[in-house]
Amino acid sequence: MIEEKSFELEKTVLVGIINNNQDEVKSKEYLDELEFLVHTAGGVVLKRFVQKMQSSNPKTFIGSGKIRDVEAYGDENEITTVVFDDELTPAQQGNIEKILRCKILDRTGLILDIFAQRAQTSYARTQVELAQYQYLLPRLKGLWTHLERQKGGIGMRGPGETEIETDRRIVRDKITLLKKKLVTIDRQMSTQRGNRGALVRVALVGYTNVGKSTLMNVIAKSDVFAENKLFATLDTTVRKVVIGNLPFLLSDTVGFIRKLPTQLVESFKGTLDEVQEADLLLHVVDISHPNFEEHIESVNQILSDIKSFDKPTLMVFNKIDAYNAAPWDDTELIEQRSEKHYSLEEWQKTWMHKGNGNALFISALSKENLEQFRKRVYADIRDIHVTRFPYNQFLYPEGLDQMQ
Repeated sequence: MIEEKSFELEKTVLVGIINNNQDEVKSKEYLDELEFLVHTAGGVVLKRFVQKMQSSNPKTFIGSGKIRDVEAYGDENEITTVVFDDELTPAQQGNIEKILRCKILDRTGLILDIFAQRAQTSYARTQVELAQYQYLLPRLKGLWTHLERQKGGIGMRGPGETEIETDRRIVRDKITLLKKKLVTIDRQMSTQRGNRGALVRVALVGYTNVGKSTLMNVIAKSDVFAENKLFATLDTTVRKVVIGNLPFLLSDTVGFIRKLPTQLVESFKGTLDEVQEADLLLHVVDISHPNFEEHIESVNQILSDIKSFDKPTLMVFNKIDAYNAAPWDDTELIEQRSEKHYSLEEWQKTWMHKGNGNALFISALSKENLEQFRKRVYADIRDIHVTRFPYNQFLYPEGLDQMQ
């Protein structure tokens, strides 16, 4: 019998802070998400370290006492990686590495690593590579500290500095080349988008891991990779879809996330062009997630950043099959009842009111309410199509039922 080799997960600890910008509850949410990121990247979290402080320590992010606690735990448990929830400065990262003597990552570095794992096409790989080099450039000096530890400073200062400057020049040249390559690919993709004709364009947007790819597979009967991990899909997938007799183009885009690295927003501009050029956005939300409203805010912020917030948008609340309201004790004061106790029906009323009726509640996995979803999407796409081509209004009935 052949024994399968088990993949050994990297032993990891997380570090976060509680301050004026994020209280204890929000800090826990961010660390929960960070743990999911670590799991996606191939690690296992053994412990979390959290410190209350007004602002992060400019030298070591957290206080000297807390960093020693992390060091002691790391030595006792053979920790290989320490991940910080916020982006570290190059100086902080270098100082922390000297103390902890293990791999140090921040949220940005971790997300970049996951993107590097997930990128499949040449375009996505080029985008990720550019973001990685932009992240690496200011941190090059820290990568040469191993020379000082191995051979000391004498005799190494000149060559070391020369080597660093050489590497910086190489990295800058690489960044320039990658940017030129992306411009060329963007031009090609723009031409491809222009050649798609007059079809209405619909883009799936949303937080990462909300079920966009699963929904894409159901609607388009395609085979887009979908997995219960963050950033399962990086490459934009475009499919021609027909509902009733009305054809349109549906694109599945990269998932958004809180504290999305600026390097990635810049590098994935070409991918986000699918969102910018869409006629209709389907904003997919995982309603089973306890913080889904914060996810909506994060996505809206990024949509605003790329000047796409004002586009016609249909809110699609997915995973209703997994939604569970927190248990409610009727003996408690009614004033204490919060949103975590809301039923699906109450959320429906809330968001139908907020979105002026532009909200649907479905399950892409169990296909619940998908017929209602198809009818609504058909109606919205028909309105866009008929506005653009009034003479086609007789080809497409106002209601999907009239065709069946």
